[in-house]
Amino acid sequence: MANDASTVFDLVILGGGSGGYAAALRGAQLGLDVALIEKDKVGGTCLHRGCIPTKALLHAGEIADQARESEQFGVKATFEGIDVPAVHKYKDGVIAGLYKGLQGLIASRKVTYIEGTGRLSSPTSVDVNGQRIQGRHVLLATGSVPKSLPGLEIDGNRIISSDHALVLDRVPKSAIILGGGVIGVEFASAWKSFGADVTVIEGLKHLVPVEDENSSKLLERAFRKRGIKFNLGTFFSKAEYTADGVKVTLADGKEFEAEVLLVAVGRGPVSAGLGYEEQGVAMDRGYVLVDEYMRTNVPTISAVGDLVPTLQLAHVGFAEGILVAERLAGLKTVPIDYDGVPRVTYCHPEVASVGITEAKAKEIYGADKVVALKYNLAGNGKSKILNTAGEIKLVQVKDGAVVGVHMVGDRMGEQVGEAQLIYNWEALPAEVAQLIHAHPTQNEAMGEAHLALAGKPLHSHD
Repeated sequence: MANDASTVFDLVILGGGSGGYAAALRGAQLGLDVALIEKDKVGGTCLHRGCIPTKALLHAGEIADQARESEQFGVKATFEGIDVPAVHKYKDGVIAGLYKGLQGLIASRKVTYIEGTGRLSSPTSVDVNGQRIQGRHVLLATGSVPKSLPGLEIDGNRIISSDHALVLDRVPKSAIILGGGVIGVEFASAWKSFGADVTVIEGLKHLVPVEDENSSKLLERAFRKRGIKFNLGTFFSKAEYTADGVKVTLADGKEFEAEVLLVAVGRGPVSAGLGYEEQGVAMDRGYVLVDEYMRTNVPTISAVGDLVPTLQLAHVGFAEGILVAERLAGLKTVPIDYDGVPRVTYCHPEVASVGITEAKAKEIYGADKVVALKYNLAGNGKSKILNTAGEIKLVQVKDGAVVGVHMVGDRMGEQVGEAQLIYNWEALPAEVAQLIHAHPTQNEAMGEAHLALAGKPLHSHD
């Protein structure tokens, strides 16, 4: 391996996804000399195979639903079907525009960008394209890939991952989705809007099982109303090809058949064969272990994003990457409160939350110290106009701060910003109740919920 010793970077980053490029941009902004190594395209999973393309498909599905349902709003429109190549053209156009902008940002900050498959070769170097890139510090940010289950082979034909689903050349007539987490329910929602017959299989007892149970139940009710089928509480056993599709058998013997099986059981870290263990980096099940400042056990190596066992969200990767860059630049940094991270599932209806669930709050504070309030969106004018149903649920420590905000309904992801401030600033219900929320907006429901929790409900019963 040729040693390019002419430059020793302040920071060498392996992986150009959300965490990696955020660290590169912030580090360069703070005067660090940064090298960013990426084997595919800067932007990573989020931009090219995750957040952005899935939300584009979901928006296309929303337009399809609006066309079908337009007459209830007094608008006569016809729905003639889904033009899959045109949907992909729209989706790919969104990605291309953002990708071009990101490339421009990387160049403008004078980050040294190296395209190629890198491998950690020492605690202070990465080998790529026959060169050894030296750094005073190395940041590992190699991300994740779709996972499967033991004995279940994703073949890209009838048994597919989310990567395959994003480029599928047709709308499947029927689909089984294995996994009722974020990825599973988002694809279920989009495919149903496109006209597919969808069944979700989730081994745990609820869809979106990490959310507050009330949110899960509201989503299940909405999915039933939309005709999205689901089977809960029984785990997968096997999948096999049929004459024209796939048959899935569960542990209790129940069988389901469809044209395709989408495996949406989560994402696993990309770390195998990259030299991490050889350099003494502590790992667990493929994840790189870090402390609250994203430091590994090797002093010159940090890690961020889906590679570490924190929330697999792009905005978490951004925050972790920024934290590392600022720490290396000598700024004072504060560990991330992962409970305070906004979480949104962009199905129809949307599920959004910040803070802890009611069950978790009772574990921490005791059942007698926790107050929960539900505000039904039926009392919100803008939600009525949009014809969306759902709730905002608040979880409060008795006589104290709001520690959880849990929302279900169309566009609830757009309300999560204020929810984040309420949780992270440890707001009391009475303090939020004093704020004037614009009428008529869905945001007003946040204010109304806090008015009710503060003991002075307006458009809701005591």
